[in-house]
Amino acid sequence: MNAKPILAVGSIALDEIITSRGERDDILGGSATYFSIAASFFAPVQLIGIVGYDYPEKGWQLFSKYNVDVADVQRVEGDTFRWGARYSDDLSLRETLYTNLGVFKDFKPILSINNRKTEIVYLANIQPSLQLEICRQVTGAKMVISDTMNLWIANDPDGLAEVLEKTNIFLLNDEEALQLTQRANLDEAASWLLETGPTTVVIKQGKKGALVATNNSRQHVPVYPHARVVDPTGAGDSFAGGFIGHIAAQPKPDLVQAVVQGSAIASYTVEGFGPEGLQQASTAGIHERMAAIRALMD
Repeated sequence: MNAKPILAVGSIALDEIITSRGERDDILGGSATYFSIAASFFAPVQLIGIVGYDYPEKGWQLFSKYNVDVADVQRVEGDTFRWGARYSDDLSLRETLYTNLGVFKDFKPILSINNRKTEIVYLANIQPSLQLEICRQVTGAKMVISDTMNLWIANDPDGLAEVLEKTNIFLLNDEEALQLTQRANLDEAASWLLETGPTTVVIKQGKKGALVATNNSRQHVPVYPHARVVDPTGAGDSFAGGFIGHIAAQPKPDLVQAVVQGSAIASYTVEGFGPEGLQQASTAGIHERMAAIRALMD
């Protein structure tokens, strides 16, 4: 693999998910888990995170299976971050049942000397203060891609604004884009965001696809049309893994193709509970799904 390594920081969690397709407990979850597995198909991943002593062996085995470097994942006394959610019958709405931060509440990332030199950095949708701490430690960063969520938009807009100043590519969903920018539509929201620091903004629109925006262009990319949705959890994080995996693997990345790749691998995630769907992905299958998405764009 000639791709550049990706340094990723995010949550590592144990989830409880209830959907019309079934119910599962103690699922391996968290933004960092989905991202690292998806990205590992295309580039080496160096993971930053924290878990408690209750984190199961199957989690470490999963990271090992996909050659994810967990040297800077802290294992400390206490409980792993746990999150529970219930989806509506059509899977379009999600109700959070509980959020128990556990050891993640007091997480202070400490990067090894090698990881501080990483050129491509992904800041998943965690607290802006943690995202900024990673930026301070990674002295070799040439490309910073960040994500966020409605919680931080509401509770720490100043911290998020500081993250945006340090961000090259910003990922968020359509609801978050409108909430953050207070604009009437996604095109206006993208223009507002591009003025805050990033040179590229990708707005995820669920089953409607994604909008790729730069100062010079707008491009809509559809989703893979044949996925059977079982559990939407982690789709956005998997999308980020495929998207950044393209950037890490290509000498001259094509942002639209990066979105196509992200959409293709995210389509696997939704087909199973937790990371089950992702584990059914293959390089050949991803390429087939990318071709199906591109066909919709012709």
